[in-house]
Amino acid sequence: MTIEQKVEDAIEDIRPYLQSDGGDVELISVVDQVVTIKWLGYCASCSKNTMTMTGLTEIIKGLVPEILEVIEIQ
Repeated sequence: MTIEQKVEDAIEDIRPYLQSDGGDVELISVVDQVVTIKWLGYCASCSKNTMTMTGLTEIIKGLVPEILEVIEIQ
């Protein structure tokens, strides 16, 4: 399994929670152990975006320890 597939699996773990709040996340890329994501829907502008980003980062790094950083684009 590739690192990108592992990251996708990690995102799938949190996706139901994001969708229950009207949001979602899209994996843009995994390059040099850095994940780039884009928030979709409500979570893109919600006041809890920082907490959500922290939680997503912890889940990804916990399940895919090779990942060094998770960044978001607008």
